[in-house]
Amino acid sequence: MTAHALLDMVSFALPQFCFGYPFVMSWYWMTGGLLYYVYRELGAPPQDAPPQLDVWPPMSIIVPCYNEAETAVETLTRAAAVDYPDFEIIAVNDGSRDNTAEILDALVARIPNLRVVHLAENQGKANAMNVGALLARHEILVCIDGDALLDPHALRWAAWYFLRNDIGAFTGNPRIRNRTSILGRLQVGEFSSIIGLIKRSQSTYGRLFTVSGVICAFRKRALADAGWWSSRTVTDDIDITWRVQLAGWRVIYAPNVVVWILMPETLRGLWNQRLRWAEGGAQMMVDFFGAMVRGKTPSMLPLYINFLFSVAWSYLVLLSLALGLLSMVGLAPGHFVEGFRFVPQWWGLMLAMTYLVQALVSHLIERRYERDVASSMFWIIWYPLAFWLISTLTTVVAMPRALFRRRSAHTTWVSPDRGVRRARFYVLRYNKHPAALVELGFLSNSREGIKISRSEKHRQKLADAVTSGIRGALH
Repeated sequence: MTAHALLDMVSFALPQFCFGYPFVMSWYWMTGGLLYYVYRELGAPPQDAPPQLDVWPPMSIIVPCYNEAETAVETLTRAAAVDYPDFEIIAVNDGSRDNTAEILDALVARIPNLRVVHLAENQGKANAMNVGALLARHEILVCIDGDALLDPHALRWAAWYFLRNDIGAFTGNPRIRNRTSILGRLQVGEFSSIIGLIKRSQSTYGRLFTVSGVICAFRKRALADAGWWSSRTVTDDIDITWRVQLAGWRVIYAPNVVVWILMPETLRGLWNQRLRWAEGGAQMMVDFFGAMVRGKTPSMLPLYINFLFSVAWSYLVLLSLALGLLSMVGLAPGHFVEGFRFVPQWWGLMLAMTYLVQALVSHLIERRYERDVASSMFWIIWYPLAFWLISTLTTVVAMPRALFRRRSAHTTWVSPDRGVRRARFYVLRYNKHPAALVELGFLSNSREGIKISRSEKHRQKLADAVTSGIRGALH
């Protein structure tokens, strides 16, 4: 084969791959998501009416905390108010530098089933989770972040998912509650049209890439078999998901276990979060290469290969964009001009139509958990484009960091960007208004759901009220 023919083949194949990979994966996710919906969700009881069991197994809720002074009260008060007969809450303060310790100690007097552990210094989320798990009295561990608000029915659904003895862990259903910025609304689209479909399809096809660290649950036995959480990884949730599955346990998606979370609403916060996710995926690629080569768990191999394809796609898309820009100013090599056009043609329209179909499919599925998800349809349609662009840039930057940067013995954490706190505060659509708080004007009805007053003065009064023992404030 001549060099000219080889260049012609490359100039034809690379653009096809850059277009074909997201196109194929979108339909792959939609197919798996619809199969999951038909067989697992369509005939299931409503999310706010979980199935009744003869025996409700006791559970432990683990909440690692680092500089959570702004969110600890609402998170732990909400966790204490879930509808479940037997559970404990363990809050692990991982050397916070703010007044998280004082707030947690004050809450112990208000929440009878809350236990608080103070660590002398910040040793990372994985270490805090291990401490909480080892101190937990019960076999089933439900893990949430320090800014997460549990749905009142989350634990009853968790018990239902753990009826199968081969289930070692599950990942829940995070819903975005800060939606006043463009980035916040785009991420509503992400969690609806992409993450939800991905987790449904992976659960349908057999193996999950990762649990959501903000809401997941494990059997203690599965964690012990997997070697507990590793403090050497950037993303402990990806690492523990793979090790639990390599240990022979199933990890599934549990969409009825709903939690409401805060997400970054600044470009810098979003970039840092996604770069950490991408670096964690790259570390997984390195750490589990040997296990994949040895064929220890063949069912994990498709996930691993798909990740390799996604990494290759990211670098090739960056190359494609660069050549497209060069072709616009007449500097690209002649062989590549036809293949790499910066302005999309028929394939751009094809991807846009695919994203529209994906948005409609996600609306069909997600309205079970969020009735007003249609109000975010515009952002759901456009987010896949932003998703692929962010994935490309973070993967390109994260790969060399994961391959060449020396790892420390303990990966510590910093307080993440959790959105514009002065924004309207959304809570679950199933909530009921505490009469006293409604009379005080803290809560009000809204066509968009239940919201807390925008007034900073009212927000402070509400926080004081909750701290003083009005535990019904957030449920």
